[in-house]
Amino acid sequence: MDVAVSGFIGRVQELALLDKRLARVGASGSGVALAIRGRRQVGKSRLVQEFCNRAGVPYMYFTATKGASPVEACAALLAELRDSPLVADQARDLVPQLRNVAWPDVFRILARALPDEPCVVVLDELPWLSEQDDIFDGALQTAWDRLLSTRPVLLLLLGSDLHMMERLTAYDRPFYGRADNLVLGPLNPAETGAALGLTGAAALDAHLVSGGLPGILRVWPHGTPALEFLRAECADPASPVFGVPETTLMAEFPGPDTARRVLEAIGTGDRTHANIAATAGSREGALPSGTLSPLLRRLVEEKHVLAVEQPLSTRPGKPGLYRVADSNLRLYLGVLRSVQEQARRGRPAVGFRAIERQWSSWRGRAVEPLVREALELAAAAGDLPWPDTEVIGGWWNRQFNPELDLVGADQAPVAGRIDFVGSIKWLETPFDNHDVAALKRGAVQVPGFDPGRTGLAVVSLSGLAKGVARDGVELVWSREDVLAAWQTS
Repeated sequence: MDVAVSGFIGRVQELALLDKRLARVGASGSGVALAIRGRRQVGKSRLVQEFCNRAGVPYMYFTATKGASPVEACAALLAELRDSPLVADQARDLVPQLRNVAWPDVFRILARALPDEPCVVVLDELPWLSEQDDIFDGALQTAWDRLLSTRPVLLLLLGSDLHMMERLTAYDRPFYGRADNLVLGPLNPAETGAALGLTGAAALDAHLVSGGLPGILRVWPHGTPALEFLRAECADPASPVFGVPETTLMAEFPGPDTARRVLEAIGTGDRTHANIAATAGSREGALPSGTLSPLLRRLVEEKHVLAVEQPLSTRPGKPGLYRVADSNLRLYLGVLRSVQEQARRGRPAVGFRAIERQWSSWRGRAVEPLVREALELAAAAGDLPWPDTEVIGGWWNRQFNPELDLVGADQAPVAGRIDFVGSIKWLETPFDNHDVAALKRGAVQVPGFDPGRTGLAVVSLSGLAKGVARDGVELVWSREDVLAAWQTS
């Protein structure tokens, strides 16, 4: 088996964005601040360290410790400053070793230590500093306004608590208007495929399993298909394919509370409000709507751990469907958690048989949002037969009969015009005449479908069957087309 992926993976656009900010610092001689947020294990720290390594300028990289007191954090930052490339060897003794020091003093010392040439200062896990000291945000703002912004420094503020990082630069917070914002997502499917030497469906499978998270890809042997990789990992209960989602789960939901039960219900397949309420309830009954609705809203809007989809048509529709946003965490909750338990018991073959049983149905559902995103990228690039399409969703009625995988429209959540309706078939059998007939029967039920104008679209893992009737089908996408949307974006 080939060696695993090593070195730095992808992030060409993000590195260029950081280079641009540093160039601005050099040209103006003034400070630039950038807040970078993203879920745990998405590669924020690795990206910024790679940037620092390549930039060729002095830098300081400080990572906060969760639970450290403000005094401990201040002392740790000064120690990091003293030992960093930011401070010349002959000037290290000028950085004081203080034990009882507050953030305003630390920032003054930092400002005095900055060189007259462009440099970089990184504060990683910033929310941990903020949550331990109520004055931190205000002290950072004051230091930036009075001391740091006039110096040639690129200040990078990193954090995994998405809500707290969003709040850092919100309009009612001290640092409002002082920093640009970068949301760092996982690697896209094309980057995943390039890193692993995989193409087509194999690259998409690897992306679904890994979630595009570098922490998993780094141990993935080059050229190895997803099921082969999972077979090998079933013998290792400490594998990152288990450990990365487990760490995310424990960091975000450390206790078995209601939020954790709701997440686990959705991860194991419940998608509607009613089903989630029933599964996440107790012996006293289903979770009441007054408890569940605001909790779902928080998990979607603040935690960003869930995504919600509404049926897309020219009329408002229900019900909304929930899913775990990260496909790797979704796979862990739905399949891999029980597989990990088998691995701990020394039963890898039993664990892998469980994966094989559920693989086809799990992959077929998991690939749907990926296909919609690919179609949106193609629409933005003008590569679809419908040049005015802006959003791609799906449509279903209350009975989920029919449930259409794809709806292309001019806007959401209520469309003014439906451009196309389509179906995804992600199976080893091709899209045949029976599938075309089912698509046509379902499409006419979508509010806004116009037989004279609305087109039909097919996305199929195994292509079209021989002799299939294509009348009315204006778009047929293969596995290669889905992946190509990221390669050309």
